[in-house]
Amino acid sequence: MDFKDIVAVVADDFAAVDIFIQESLQSQVTLVNEVGRYIVQSGGKRLRPLVCLLTARACGYEGRQHIDVAAIIELLHTATLLHDDVVDDSALRRGRATANARWDNPTAVLVGDYLISKAFQLVVSLRNTAVMDIMSAGTCVIAEGEVLQLINQRDPDTTEDRYMDVIYGKTAKLFETAAESGASLGDPALQATCAAYARHLGAAFQIIDDVLDYTSSAEIMGKNVGDDLAEGKPTLPLIQAIKVATPAEADLIREAIKTGGLERLDEIIAIVQRSGALEYTQERARMESQLALQSLEPLPDSTYKTALENLTHLALARNS
Repeated sequence: MDFKDIVAVVADDFAAVDIFIQESLQSQVTLVNEVGRYIVQSGGKRLRPLVCLLTARACGYEGRQHIDVAAIIELLHTATLLHDDVVDDSALRRGRATANARWDNPTAVLVGDYLISKAFQLVVSLRNTAVMDIMSAGTCVIAEGEVLQLINQRDPDTTEDRYMDVIYGKTAKLFETAAESGASLGDPALQATCAAYARHLGAAFQIIDDVLDYTSSAEIMGKNVGDDLAEGKPTLPLIQAIKVATPAEADLIREAIKTGGLERLDEIIAIVQRSGALEYTQERARMESQLALQSLEPLPDSTYKTALENLTHLALARNS
């Protein structure tokens, strides 16, 4: 099953989410509409809304509110991308100029604020207390994850545990929020099951993303190779390489994390690749994927459950 096959399982729902998002981006301020549409239409796969749709259906939900919930999840995700790119001073995402590069930082930040506000306006309109609780708690954890990442930035002594805390917060939590919200619409008894699944799926997704920074190309990834290092982010490939490399090689990586320097990027990539750090990191992603699949076991068998399983396999095998 490839990604298109997985989407096909909820094709009508997925198309309805896209329509709902477009209709939601209707502000009286033209610039809000322009920037919002630019980032929403930037080519993302919309994995988080897809997880929401699949978990809702896998838990027996037969209504239509999951479409609204999935769209809200994507608006929140879009807002985090706008803010992330400003914090990281990124110029490229998904092969296109970031909003802050195309316009400016204040515009990106304020439109991101608008999208968060719009998302919560839509959440309130659902009149669903369970979903409101899940999303409000989730967004707090996501913001905390971003702050944790900021604390770790340019710190070569960041541990694997601290790294995992960051990715569980800033990436995995929105996957978890999507799945838990979807499950709450169908069978609240399965909320914890779906939340655990998505938490581990999101972690695996981010870990593989960090591997790709040292194995892929800008053309494939849609962002510049070495961006994480340039931002002084001590991701798991670097953390592990520091542990196992020679003292001189470890010092080189540590200094690059401290300064965000890319002058010796090719050397650092070579160290990471020959040290076994990438294989170690990929194994960590496989562990998270296994935990995700195990978490799905209580769900009743269905095409939706199978799609969630296949999505996990794809997340592990992706190259962009």
